[in-house]
Amino acid sequence: MNMQEGKLTLAAKRTHSSRAASRLLAKTNRLRENALGYMFLAPSLLLFTVFLFYPLLKSVYLSFQLTDPRGRVAEYVGFDNYTQLFSSEMFWNSLTVTGLFTLYTVPVGIVLGIVTAALTHIKLPAMRIFQFMFAMPLALSVSTAAVIWMILFHPSLGMLNYILSTLGIAPIQWLTNPSTALLSISMMTIWMQSGFNYIIVLSGLQSIPDDMIESAKIDGAGPFRAFLQIVLPLLSPTLFFLAVISIIGSFQSFGQIHLLTKGGPAGSTEVFVYSIYKEAFINYQFGTGSALSLVLFAIILILTIIQFVFVEKKVYYQ
Repeated sequence: MNMQEGKLTLAAKRTHSSRAASRLLAKTNRLRENALGYMFLAPSLLLFTVFLFYPLLKSVYLSFQLTDPRGRVAEYVGFDNYTQLFSSEMFWNSLTVTGLFTLYTVPVGIVLGIVTAALTHIKLPAMRIFQFMFAMPLALSVSTAAVIWMILFHPSLGMLNYILSTLGIAPIQWLTNPSTALLSISMMTIWMQSGFNYIIVLSGLQSIPDDMIESAKIDGAGPFRAFLQIVLPLLSPTLFFLAVISIIGSFQSFGQIHLLTKGGPAGSTEVFVYSIYKEAFINYQFGTGSALSLVLFAIILILTIIQFVFVEKKVYYQ
């Protein structure tokens, strides 16, 4: 090997060593970044593990067991809890009540959110006062709202029956009549959800550029036609989000029913979550309660998938 070849070999070795050092440094930096990322994720992962994944796995385990009143596993029963569940009248009644409750609350709640947001989207003096009033139900707790509506629903002293009496209509037993109890709970729920729906729809309206609406008006479109053909399609992602959240929320409703009717009268307001509560913490049947909670999880998951598969096709993304 002559001197020139020796220099070339040495230079090649230095280049190879430099590339290996660069790769090692890049790998070390990547490992350090990943470790830092997992360190930041650790608190969230810990909370999810304790309050989500462990209860979910525990529910799956208990749904195949027979438990004693203290919640201890007494016997493995396989799918008997599910078989007993699907053959019980309580299950189908709670499913029907939950479906009706969703039907009563979700469409009306979304329409109410659109109307209130559209009214306050107009730039007029003192509009802030109305914005505060429409958003206020969001700031109230379920217990506070329950007390307010319990006073309104009072058969002899309530404001609703007083208004009916001034119109010559006989008073209604709002919460004690099986034919009106679910409607009464639905009215309260719509009012409770109106603040959240209002804020979401109003934020969607404010994200629509004014020049698009102005262009429609210049082309001769009236306010109603501009709203239907311009605003509503641009608002469809917001409404889709609201529909998904509202349906999930309606299937998880519990507080107002527990405080006002406790599932009665005659099971007319016994929604799915209240059946889970009653089965697990009143009847002490933790196995059946766990099976019920897993069925509820499956129903919500299926409904959400259906909405994303079929309804999202109608959503217009800019």
